[in-house]
Amino acid sequence: MADCTTLDSLLEMGFSRNRALMEHENDPDIDEPYVPPAGNVLGSELPDDVTEDPMEIAEGCDAEGEDNAVAKRPLTEEEKQQQIKRLEELMAQKQHEREEREKREAVEREKQRRKQGQELSVVRQKMQEDEMKKIVEERRREKMEEKLAKQRVREKIERDKADRARKFGMGESVPSSSPVEATSVPPSVCQEPLAKKEYDECRLQIRLLDGSTMTQTFKAKEQLAAVRLYVDLNRKDGATPFNFMTSFPRRMFAEEDMEKPLQELGLVPSAVLIVIKK
Repeated sequence: MADCTTLDSLLEMGFSRNRALMEHENDPDIDEPYVPPAGNVLGSELPDDVTEDPMEIAEGCDAEGEDNAVAKRPLTEEEKQQQIKRLEELMAQKQHEREEREKREAVEREKQRRKQGQELSVVRQKMQEDEMKKIVEERRREKMEEKLAKQRVREKIERDKADRARKFGMGESVPSSSPVEATSVPPSVCQEPLAKKEYDECRLQIRLLDGSTMTQTFKAKEQLAAVRLYVDLNRKDGATPFNFMTSFPRRMFAEEDMEKPLQELGLVPSAVLIVIKK
């Protein structure tokens, strides 16, 4: 009876029947005219297995009319306030349930976002590790090729010496003016090494992560750490931690190389340093 009274009160206040029914507040057709369900239309025939006395039906209608008359009596101000209060409580409950549902959905979305971020971080780290492995493998292969090349040169020199020894006899010295000696000995073996020139300065071209370059001159005895400090203070490509490498010969500088002077690292008189991510 309380729900019927609430419904009547809402109808008297001007709400449509669909909006007055709380269970239909989210229906897309809430503002369409109310259509009673089939089988409950006034004047429809009763089922075959239902038989009632016409007098009883009439008496029932009279009793129902009296109940309706009592139910439709004007509400007192106190009853209206009670109905409004109950309606507000129902609306507040619905609002609370909606807010709780939205909070749960927001928490779930945040969990998914963090999970995707962690997966992306793992993928990036794996790519960086693979890149470093590739660089190390290339460096190892280059060292091996360089070693084999030096070995081939040494073997060729030994063969040339053996050939000359067979021509002039074992243990016999070879005259320095011999034309055979002059043509068979490689120039790199005959020539005296030139005196190495000492340089006081080192001119470096530094390639940054974004492709830009900067050029600066340092003292030959300055440490590689001074170069890193200069780059860190003047770079425009972000604050990502970095390291140095050279392309030819290919070399990656470790942390212990930062305390070594540039001339000891083979960067004098000039070199190109490539900035790479740590």
